[in-house]
Amino acid sequence: MKKIIVWGLIGLMGLMGGSAQAQLLYKISGKGLKAPSYIVGTYHLAPASYADSISGLRAAFEATEQVCGEVDMLETMKPENLAKMQEAQMLPEGKTLSSLLTAEQLDRLNALLREVMGVDLTNPAMAGQLDKVTPMALETTLTLLLYMKNVAGINPADMIDTYFQREAMKGGKKVIGFETADFQMDILYGAPLEKQVEDLMCFVDNFQEQVEMADFITAAYFAQDLEQLEELNLEEQKGTCTSDPEDNDKLLYNRNANWVKAMPDIMKEHSTFFAVGAGHLCGERGVLRMLEADGYKIEAVKK
Repeated sequence: MKKIIVWGLIGLMGLMGGSAQAQLLYKISGKGLKAPSYIVGTYHLAPASYADSISGLRAAFEATEQVCGEVDMLETMKPENLAKMQEAQMLPEGKTLSSLLTAEQLDRLNALLREVMGVDLTNPAMAGQLDKVTPMALETTLTLLLYMKNVAGINPADMIDTYFQREAMKGGKKVIGFETADFQMDILYGAPLEKQVEDLMCFVDNFQEQVEMADFITAAYFAQDLEQLEELNLEEQKGTCTSDPEDNDKLLYNRNANWVKAMPDIMKEHSTFFAVGAGHLCGERGVLRMLEADGYKIEAVKK
């Protein structure tokens, strides 16, 4: 999916400028709702402690009856789903990364692996770990390593999306997800191998561009500066590894539309605290604009 994988992992694509949207938390009311619901934009690698930096979040969380994320995290941790995820990340029997890539491509990949991890696929131990994973799984791993370097104190077991769901369960609140684990696995790892190779090599050949993007968006998110992130999005569309419209639809816009269709019934039954990647919130085809078009009142929560 070229650069779209970066934005998908951190949930920050498709933002529209405007000072009214320069924060992360919004109140949803009107259209017959008995009580308001709230939606917060997350950065999927942000530590749980960052929740305390979002103005008004604690009161909004306490005022709602249930939490809805992109997926029910507890569901993804079930043994059968962990097994499916592992299978989705592995190449078919008889195939390896080394066999999928040309000799020249493999040299370029190995150069990047040495730069990022200090060792490459010529090392038997490294080959044993990575040579049988799909190109997208390797790209995802490298992307995570890249972004983890930019987020101090990151703990993969204690990130902000998981935190909201864990706190809900502690308080006896129901936790639901918009999507199934199978659906999300297909989005990340369902592309044909030929396309995965193309996307991996684009990542490899433009790694410095990825580093600069990581630095920029990490700082911008923690400053809650969505206008700056929109500028980056516009630049990304002119970049070397620009995502095609089909990728954008699959990862962002179709999902936004599906969520907005589901939200009225969810909010009617229980006041809900929604926590999804920030990039799903804004833009003409984002969740906030579509909810407004459907007759709901959307208000930025200032405190």
